[in-house]
Amino acid sequence: MIQERLAGNHYECGFRFGSTLAECGNYILEQIPFSIMEERLCFAAACLPVYETYFPEILEEIRGIAEGQRCPAERLQAVLFSMYAMPPACRCSCFAVSNGAEILLGRNSDFLTELQDRNRNVRYCFSDDSHSFYGNTTSFVQMEDGVNEKGLAAGLTSVYPPSGDSGPLIAPGMNAGLLLRFFLEKCASVEEALAWLERIPVSSAQTFTLADAEGEIAVAECFAGGLKVMRPGKEKLRRRAFVCAANFFHSEELRKFNEPGIDTWEAEPRYQTMQRTLETEAGEMGLSDAFDLLAGKKGFLCQYDRMTGKDTVWSVVYDLKRGKIYQADGNPSRCEFVEAAFGNGSMETAGR
Repeated sequence: MIQERLAGNHYECGFRFGSTLAECGNYILEQIPFSIMEERLCFAAACLPVYETYFPEILEEIRGIAEGQRCPAERLQAVLFSMYAMPPACRCSCFAVSNGAEILLGRNSDFLTELQDRNRNVRYCFSDDSHSFYGNTTSFVQMEDGVNEKGLAAGLTSVYPPSGDSGPLIAPGMNAGLLLRFFLEKCASVEEALAWLERIPVSSAQTFTLADAEGEIAVAECFAGGLKVMRPGKEKLRRRAFVCAANFFHSEELRKFNEPGIDTWEAEPRYQTMQRTLETEAGEMGLSDAFDLLAGKKGFLCQYDRMTGKDTVWSVVYDLKRGKIYQADGNPSRCEFVEAAFGNGSMETAGR
């Protein structure tokens, strides 16, 4: 993965990122694997007021990138704001465990092998009042999993949105990757993140798996037409101390919106592996057990045939009890989990 360390305010982080790439002859808009059509430009323009209202800092970062890249900010917005929604994509697996002894959030990122070398691991240390965080992404600016200095961890899985009269039901709002980044920058707890999710208009369809340092865990299923939060239960029984998500809605309220016939990269077998394993093991699960689950030792989760162009391209476990991160920069069945540390705002590598 590409390793990036960015510090300063949002504009400074963006300009440093964009200009550093440009100095190496690397221009983002030349590498986008889809066309920036008028439809995307119009959709981004419709989403812009939502970002101006709820997340103006991210617009400053995009402006910095654009100036560093010497390109129009509107075209970067068209890429970033339409992602996850136009077109939708269904992949990745995520779970959280809180059993008293452990608070863990684990995620496998499943993506195209041809783009694997562009994946990014980023650490932001902000000079303003935003929380510093560690995150991973197959894109840029947006985050797909991460943890902040307050001990809030989050991971997303994408879901194909239900069909409306004119196609997938999407609407102007914030999408999966930018919502997750908002949570990391602005929230210190699961409850804060969920409260914001109830307020902010959502454009794409996805799940968010959330865990915090106090042991709260939840999965939020959401799209432009609905939101459902699932928790392990108020009684916090140790044998039920988990949540998990893949690429379908599983709540009673939203499962009726699942689209049939979509290529979800074996989402239901992945979900059933997590559900079955966690039903019996979550109450006693430790770090090595989380590694084993993500590595496919408990059933199908990452055992893709790379010849098809699909694979798990990174795997991560956030250990919120001890303030540590364990990441495999590739398929965890073949790559070792390597330790890093966060906490107290330092977020320094703690190699082993």
